[in-house]
Amino acid sequence: MNFYVTILGSGAALPTKNRMPSAQYINCNNRHFLIDCAEGAQLQLRKYKINFQKISHIFISHLHGDHYFGLVGLLSSMNLLGREKELTIYGPKELEGLIRPMLEFGGARLGFNVGFVELKMDTNAIIYEDDIVEVHSFPLVHKIPTCGFLIKEKPKPLKINPKKIKEYDLKIEHFKALQSAQDIVLESGEKCKYQELTLPAQEALSYAYCSDTKKSLTISKHVTGATVLYHEATFLIKDQKRANATAHSSTKDAADIAIAAKVKKLVVGHISSRYKTNEGHLNELKELFLNSDVTEDGMCIDLTKV
Repeated sequence: MNFYVTILGSGAALPTKNRMPSAQYINCNNRHFLIDCAEGAQLQLRKYKINFQKISHIFISHLHGDHYFGLVGLLSSMNLLGREKELTIYGPKELEGLIRPMLEFGGARLGFNVGFVELKMDTNAIIYEDDIVEVHSFPLVHKIPTCGFLIKEKPKPLKINPKKIKEYDLKIEHFKALQSAQDIVLESGEKCKYQELTLPAQEALSYAYCSDTKKSLTISKHVTGATVLYHEATFLIKDQKRANATAHSSTKDAADIAIAAKVKKLVVGHISSRYKTNEGHLNELKELFLNSDVTEDGMCIDLTKV
């Protein structure tokens, strides 16, 4: 099982030679997701050797250009490379009306189906679910309606204790029952409690993505206990007034959310182009929330090692 995030763009609205705007690739147990799709996202996917044809779901947080301007180019490239598999895009209700005309005016006829799903921008909702993973959207606080996303594994099955089962003749249905925390009855009539034959399950992991937002402790309720919290920290503390005026966050704002939510690790991004290095952000974060880091383009966050 795997769960990792590749940062395709760690910068804010203005691209620099070191930072592209927001886009992240998530591989969660071989479910391939893209969160936000800024200008140049497809180039970053190629640069970091990610097969973007595997991406099945794209989640767009809001309609500021540095979070979705790369969509048309990515869809066009997928088409040119012969994609046939359906793609689902989640975003604000206006997104489909922006993307489809751009493709049509350019004469693009996609050879695969693209489904658009409107996000509920003002409430927490499960927007994708299968037998292993679920994705939630939840409201952020920005200049326009904006969503955050929580990608979480469902509770994992209990582990079979190999030392304990040697003396029993178990069938497949017994193993399934034990892993689901159910007691079993053997053919001999003997009853076995699942606690006696199993070990604790692996921890279910989760990744929370908070794009453009000003500080709101309400956010912490939606990401409580996340393995990793990505939260924008466009500004340093000295520029807090600028953060407030633009409905963005500082390092302190991000750390306050991480503390309130009791997450394991905090990573910040959406770094303003005014800052030439990560040093200032990293120094401030380490004073506030020890297990924290500043994202860079190409960074890979492996949740199984947090």
